[in-house]
Parts: sequence; C-alpha cells; structure tokens
Amino acid sequence: MNPSEAATTSPLRGTVVAIPVQVGDTVSTTTGVAVVESMKMEHIVRAESAGHVTAIAVNIGDTVDVSQPLVYIDPRADTGPATAADAGPDLDRIRPELAEALARIAGTLDAGRPDAVAKRHAQGRLTIRESLDRLLDDGSFVEYGGLTIAAQRLRRQVDDLIAKTPADGLLTGTGTVDGLPVAVLAYDYTVLAGTQGLHNHQKTDRLLELAARQRLPLVLFAEGGGGRPGDTDTSAVALLTVTSFRMMAKLSGTVPTVAVVAGYCFAGNAALAGSCDVIIGTEGSSLGMGGPAMIEGGGLGTVAPQDVGPMDVQWANGVLGRLAADDAAAIDDARHYLSFFNPAVAAAQPPADQRLLRHLVPENRLRVYDVRPIIETLADPGSVLELRGGFGAGVITALARIEGTAVGLLANNSQHLGGAIDADAADKATDFLALCDAHRLPVVSLCDTPGFMVGPDAEKTATVRRFGAMFRAGATLSVPMVLVVLRKAYGLGAMAMAGGDMHAPIATLSWPTGEFGGMGLEGAVRLGFRKELDAIADPAEREQAYQNLVAAAYEQGKALNIASVFEIDAVIDPATTRATITAALNHHC
Repeated sequence: MNPSEAATTSPLRGTVVAIPVQVGDTVSTTTGVAVVESMKMEHIVRAESAGHVTAIAVNIGDTVDVSQPLVYIDPRADTGPATAADAGPDLDRIRPELAEALARIAGTLDAGRPDAVAKRHAQGRLTIRESLDRLLDDGSFVEYGGLTIAAQRLRRQVDDLIAKTPADGLLTGTGTVDGLPVAVLAYDYTVLAGTQGLHNHQKTDRLLELAARQRLPLVLFAEGGGGRPGDTDTSAVALLTVTSFRMMAKLSGTVPTVAVVAGYCFAGNAALAGSCDVIIGTEGSSLGMGGPAMIEGGGLGTVAPQDVGPMDVQWANGVLGRLAADDAAAIDDARHYLSFFNPAVAAAQPPADQRLLRHLVPENRLRVYDVRPIIETLADPGSVLELRGGFGAGVITALARIEGTAVGLLANNSQHLGGAIDADAADKATDFLALCDAHRLPVVSLCDTPGFMVGPDAEKTATVRRFGAMFRAGATLSVPMVLVVLRKAYGLGAMAMAGGDMHAPIATLSWPTGEFGGMGLEGAVRLGFRKELDAIADPAEREQAYQNLVAAAYEQGKALNIASVFEIDAVIDPATTRATITAALNHHC
C-alpha cells in the first residue's frame, strides 16, 4: 500500500455481493465502491475519500469483518471528475412499483371512474368524494383504507374487485372544517349500493376508535343499503360480533356526531345514522331500519324504497334534525353544526339593533307571536341553526352564538297551543338539553308558556313520564342556564323551562311583559273565585267581576312585583338581553 493511499473499510460483518468500481476509476465520497450483504439486507459502502481507485482488496462472495479494507484510493489532488460517481436519481423517472401504486390510487378517484360519476351526476347528486371536497378544507383529507377492496376474492377476480369495489364502498379519514379537526365516515352508493361489508366494517371500527381516542367530531354520510350478504372471504356466519354499532353508540356524548342522509339509507346504515346527535336529510330521500328487501323477506309485502321512511315522515316525527334541499345544502348544514364546536369561529358582522326586542312581544298579552325573530335578533347574525323544526312545535330548539359564545337556545312557541308544552315538545326539549350538556353548550331558555298540556287526550301520550324526563334533563344539567321570561311563566311548565325552578338558572331574568303564577291567571281566577262569581246573577256584572279579578291577579303576578319578592333575579330592558346573557355566561363558563 502506498503511504498516500487510503482504505475504504467495511462498516459491518457481511458478504460482498457487488463491487461497482474498477482499478483506475475516479471516485467521490458519494460513490458506492462495494455492496455488503448482512442479515439479508444490502449495505452500500461509499468511498471514504475522493480520488483514484488503486486496488480492490476483496472479491465478490468474500465474507468481511468490521473495518476490513475493501478498496484503496489515492486521494492526491488533480484527480479530475469522478468516473464512477453517483450521478443521483432521475427525478422524472417513475419506478415500476410507484407506477403500479399511482395507477391503483387513480382508479379509486372520480377521474378514474367516469361511468359511475356520470351516472351519479345524471341523478343530480354529488359523488361522495365531491361531498367530502365540499365539507372539508382544501387539501386536509387524509384517507384511511382507500385501496381496500371487497372481501370477495373467492368468487371474483382481484382485477374485477379493484375496478368495481374501490375502498370497499366506504371512504374513511380525517380532515378539517374551518380548521376544526374532524373524522369522516362516508358510504359510496356507487359501489355495491353503499352496503356494509367485511373490510368496510373494519375500516369503520378503525375510524370510530380513532375518533374516540383523539376526540374528533364525526361526520357520517350514511347513504346505503345496510349489510352485504355477498362477502365470501371469512369463516364468520352471522357476523353478530361486529363492533361498529356499539362503537358508534359509545361516541354519543363524547364527541359531536352528525349524519347526512341523502338518497336511500336502510338497515345497518340507518342504525349508524340513528346513533348520531343530529341527522340531516335531503328532500326525496328515504331512511328506514329495514329496506324493501328486508321488508319483503319478513313477509310484510312488497314496497318501493321511496315509501320506506320518506323525509316528510321523518321530519314530522322528529327523526330529522334538519331537512335540506339537496346534497350541497345538507353539507352546508353539517358545516354549520360543526361550527358550534370550533372555538376559532367568530361573528362575521355586527348584531341586529337590540332595540327591536322591545317591540317583538305584542302589547296585547293574549296575542300570539313568532318567537323566531327574537332568537334571530339576540343571536350573532347567520349563526342560528334550528334543530328538529318539523317536530314538537310547542318548543323551538336551536344552536346559535351570542357575542361569539356557542349556546343552545330553548324557546316556547305561543303559536302552538299558546306555548303549552305537550309530550312531543317535552321529548324535544329533553333531547336538546342532553345534547347541550354532553357538548358543554350553555343553555339560554326563552320562556313564554302557560304550562304543560293537560287533559284526557294529553294523558294518552304518556305525559307523566315524558314531562318527568324533561325535569330530569334540566335538573341534571352541568352547564349553566340563563332563563329569560318573555311573557308567561306559569306552573310546572315554566319551572321545567327553568331547569326545575326559578332559582336553578345562573340568572333568572324577565322582560317587563313577564307574568308569573302557579297556573294561568284566567284559570286560577275561575277556580279560586268560582263561588263568588257564580253568586252574581247578572252575566254582564259577573263578567266585569271576572275581568277585575284577572286584572288584579295580573298586577300581583307581573314581573316587577315578582322581582320585589325576589322570586326572580331581575327585570331588564329587552334591549339589554344580549349583553346581560353574555355577562352572566362570562362569569360562569
């Protein structure tokens, strides 16, 4: 060895499997001069110095030890350009394994499925990937299991499954909505009618576990026909050990969940949708726990899919939280719902002139009115999202923001039964209070009720249990409630609107129009003064006496008098309601 020569040695024990240089080659420190295999892995040994290769100390097949010389290099100056240097990769070259992967991925995208996309568009529908594009922030979707295919290799060729069952009919992944991280579970009706298969359930469970662990709100696109009988690649028989439904139900109260039902949604798909906090349906869709095939199989006759749980039925019975015109509108509603759990969302414009609130309750205390303009005036512009508007008309339930704070708004509707709370309204209020409590949304209750609905017909609707449930929901609230009495606050119904009693809220406020009593004033007078009134023979005189008693009762029960004995906290100018609510919540949230 010449004193000026430097040895490049082996960094490990192994077998020489390649020597890509020859004596006389000019090398740099990026040049691989030998390849040594150890533990079935090949290690490129690069020149330790630039120069000319003067000698090769090993042969292919030799076993070498650590630090054993492999080649000798003369590092003297003026060696010229390296003749055996590593020129680096061709950045434009697509290697075979990458080309195969890119082709497979492209086949799962809309551009790779033109026939399915054209058919979907001909129906006036968005593809499921277009739906996710509308829901999620640009570039935020991270897909899980996009290359999965149906578990039907025993009956179909793999190439056919790749072409016809991309993602096994279910897109799963994570993304963001206005910066809020979310999980998405989206059935693709263009693949096997969006049915639930073996791998499909595995993907579902993977995502649900992730959503629970990371506390991610979940959006479910539920369109599909339920369980799929055609999967063959399993030894399972009944598949009643599937955990998807239990895992979905366990998310309740843990993270916000919202389902979009557009098209036909039956059986297992419907079961998942039914476990969500809110279901958003589109006009013309159907939602049912059993589809036409299951109904016919049960000997219940032949029915068309559009006749199983149509939207007018599910809107009126309270299944739907929102009814949207089409796919796009439903997705916009889902984004709106998620916004209430995103602390980064702020008011886009100034609120309405709060002086309007002084004029929205009629001066005639017996005149009905629409409470929705009051809600819209109180809330940040554009923030109100009413839920279950087709059901339980006696109360309005809505999510909104007040000075940027997300709240649940519960309000009596005097246009239905004079604001009396019937059984459906009680159910609606109960579920809404539970939703607010689960997701830490403070409650603003706008009270104008003569009480719970009573009478023989009312009792046929199980009012005792359903009204009791509303009391339980209020009594167990762990989030703050602010009560604002707009007008009537009578009896048990008013107490239920207050979370149990008038001192249960963190602040019990009344507008000057407020009136209070153990029951409606007119009824109280008729019952309490029946003997006195019956003793008056002249009908006109009796009516005048009755009116005088009612006026006296109103004077006794009006808000200012109630406040004077501290049964409520304050009587406020309606124009200050928004500011007072905000101040109260800021002290307790």
